[in-house]
Amino acid sequence: MSTITIGVDLAKSVFSVCEVDASGRVIRRLDLKRDAFALWLAQVPAGTVVAMEACSGAHHWARRCLEHDLEPRIIAAQFVTPFRKGRKTKNDRADAEAIATAARQGNMRFVPAKSIDQQVRLSWHRVREGYKTESLAVSNRIRGLLAEFGVIVAKSDLALRRLLGDLDAQVGVPAELKELLRDLTAHWASLRTALDACDARIDAHARQDERCLRLRAIIGVGPITADAVVATVGHAREFKQGRQMAAWLGLVPAQHSSGGRSRLGEISCRGDAYLRTLLVQGARSSLQRAKAVATEKATPEQVWIRTLEGRMRFGKVIVAIANKHARQIWAILAHEVDYDPHACLNHPMHQNSQTANAV
Repeated sequence: MSTITIGVDLAKSVFSVCEVDASGRVIRRLDLKRDAFALWLAQVPAGTVVAMEACSGAHHWARRCLEHDLEPRIIAAQFVTPFRKGRKTKNDRADAEAIATAARQGNMRFVPAKSIDQQVRLSWHRVREGYKTESLAVSNRIRGLLAEFGVIVAKSDLALRRLLGDLDAQVGVPAELKELLRDLTAHWASLRTALDACDARIDAHARQDERCLRLRAIIGVGPITADAVVATVGHAREFKQGRQMAAWLGLVPAQHSSGGRSRLGEISCRGDAYLRTLLVQGARSSLQRAKAVATEKATPEQVWIRTLEGRMRFGKVIVAIANKHARQIWAILAHEVDYDPHACLNHPMHQNSQTANAV
């Protein structure tokens, strides 16, 4: 294995490269254009660590490094910032040196390189989110235009579609505006069609992946959440435990502890915001199901949710459920097991509590 560590500040056109030796001393700096960087990468000795920030194109270059028997290291930008010399010194060369320095830390956490299949599957999720945003913007635009002429529509999309379907009946709306609204309606419908197509493709991915089928056994985890998790973390083995994965998703309290006194604040909201949103939405569904199911048919998890709901406020309950789902997802992916709703009954903590209650 090479003793040289290479830090690369990725860009669209010109890449800044910094080579450091085993002692951390800078050996060489290079500024290479995209094509030149690809050729230079093929000449780097096998086994060399090539570090880069997690950004657009990072996973592509990580795969290129693997093709040349190099060891890519992708680092989250927040972990690189402390190693930059001076808070006000921000340029490509300083970033490349900071990346190389951060990659040499023994306790540094790295982002695993995603495969092409993972990135393609995540692309459908990103495009779907874009269609959702555009669809909401168009519907709000239509409502705003109607409100200018005294036509107020209920909040639901169904109510808006009904009104637009019978636009000629609106007496106070000018004819020219009706023509404009028909064009907007057609655009809105096309966005919904594209959104449905994304949902169908994501559902197809989830049905064809055994890992997704296992995750969907959890109440509150549907095809979109399951596919997004698998496409993002794969087998989730880069996390040592479910608690670490939940912390990575930002579903744990932020700590402000000092002098032996522990202070816990609001949830950290770090990590992947998209996955965290999906898990929180799934937690809402899980809470509704737990409250609706009959007591004699409730699973241990649903009994636990009911207990939480009786003594905690709504927001904390939702986060607690999402945290639990994150840990369950890690266990299913990392250990390649099926979901067992009664697995918690075999946990030593549960058995100890049962013994204590019996005594």
